Formats: sequence, C-alpha cells, structure tokens
Amino acid sequence: MNKQRVLERILDRLEVDLDVAIRAAQTAYEAATHEENIAENKYDTLGLEASYLAAGQARRVEEIRQALALYRQMTLKPFDGERGIQPGDLVALASANGSEQWLFLGPDAAGLKLQMDDRWITVITRRAPLGQSLLGKLDGDEVDVMVNGSRQRFEITQAL
Repeated sequence: MNKQRVLERILDRLEVDLDVAIRAAQTAYEAATHEENIAENKYDTLGLEASYLAAGQARRVEEIRQALALYRQMTLKPFDGERGIQPGDLVALASANGSEQWLFLGPDAAGLKLQMDDRWITVITRRAPLGQSLLGKLDGDEVDVMVNGSRQRFEITQAL
C-alpha cells in the first residue's frame, strides 16, 4: 500500500466533493432568491427554508476547501519507528474477531472512505478517540477505544 497514492486519491475525492457541493450551493442559492419563493404571508416559509439550505451548503463548500488546503500542504514522511504513528501514516488494525481495517491518519475529512487495491481505507483525524489512541504507537501495539459505550481492542498489524 502506497501512502502517496492514498493521498492523491483523497485529493481527487475532495475535489469531486467540492464540485458537487458548489453546484448544490448554487442551486440552493437560486431557489432561495427566486421570485416565486418570496413570502406572501407569515406562514409562507419556502424562501426562508431555501435560504437555510443555501447557508448550509455554503458552509459545506468552505469545509471541503479547508480540507483540500490541508491535504495539499501535507508532506508525507516514511513511518518512523522512534516516533510511532503520526499524522500522514497509513495503519492496519486487527480486531479481536480477526477482521482488519485500514486507516489513514489525516488532518481533516474524517470519515472519508476510499477503496484501493481491494481494501477500504477510512480517513480519521487525531481529534477522534481512535486517532488519539494511535499516536505514538508501533506495530504490534494494542489500542483500546470506547465505541458506543463498549470497549474495543485493536492490534496494530502494520504502520506505513
């Protein structure tokens, strides 16, 4: 698994998401400002609802732009066994039942999922409990995380 390819895929995905969000924001703005949506009485809220949607879409566009900027500035480094897992590292975890998951510790865009080489990779950040638990850990270490009120244990099987 190649970290640079993962980073490129994240950038590609964020650029597509940004394009979709910009178009959605424009559509919502047009609906909010269209003359047919001007309130005729105090119970006519279609224009108001459309303006809330437009504002939310505009915030989403800005969030994606910020994530893109952070990923574009990111410099990937080889895994350092002395520092342990750091942002920019790709990590494989095994659960107690033997299932494996791949994570990319990124600066933003938590929850983004990518498929590469027949594997799914989930982006997490250091703000997430699992991201915090992984910082500084090495291959073979175990991490415990509370998920929905229950403690789950994972073994780090590979860090790149």
